[in-house]
Amino acid sequence: MIPIKDENPGRTFPLVTLSIIVANISVFLYQLTLPHGLQNDFVMTFGLVPAALTGGADLAGSSFPPILTLFTSQFLHGGIFHLLGNMLYLWIFGNNIEDVLGRFRFLLFYLLCGVLAAIAHLILNTESIIPMVGASGAIAGVLGAYLMTFPGARVVVLVFLFIFITTIRVQTFWVLGLWFLMQLLYAGSSATGAVTNVAYMAHVGGFLAGIWLMRKFRPRVKWKVIK
Repeated sequence: MIPIKDENPGRTFPLVTLSIIVANISVFLYQLTLPHGLQNDFVMTFGLVPAALTGGADLAGSSFPPILTLFTSQFLHGGIFHLLGNMLYLWIFGNNIEDVLGRFRFLLFYLLCGVLAAIAHLILNTESIIPMVGASGAIAGVLGAYLMTFPGARVVVLVFLFIFITTIRVQTFWVLGLWFLMQLLYAGSSATGAVTNVAYMAHVGGFLAGIWLMRKFRPRVKWKVIK
């Protein structure tokens, strides 16, 4: 199932959500303008290399502080489909969380989810010299927050049935619950030695961070008694 839209209209213009999407696309387009060798250097410098953060590796020629890659890695992507998939999920689910939190809180929430997702990946891959890139950890946090806030909202998903393609309306609980279960299973497989180039543990960590942080960031609504 591939979500294509939700039936949960936003109340305000999603300025931060749209700005994050533009930032991600802009960074990706900049990557494409670099010569092939420099593209690799760019990813190694601004992507999150676990061993560089834990002191197990020294990236020769880079003066960029490894700790900052907890943030910068969130705006890099490994390919066009990686980028488009992430931006699709952010566009569908991000606007409603931005509505609930407000723009500044949402931006802080999003970045913190990305950082906590990266730390979850780091814990299980302390010696890895493979850079982790992508917004999916931060977006997983948005998905966790959306599931907690709008479990009954309807999501229109694309379904492939053999040679047929159709759309169906499914409750958020089932769409995002199934997504998280799959990430959890894949993360368990990778933790036991299965080879993968996807940071599933970052998805799991980001999703759980989103649920936890949403409780902290969500403004308390004060009801007024009208006389």
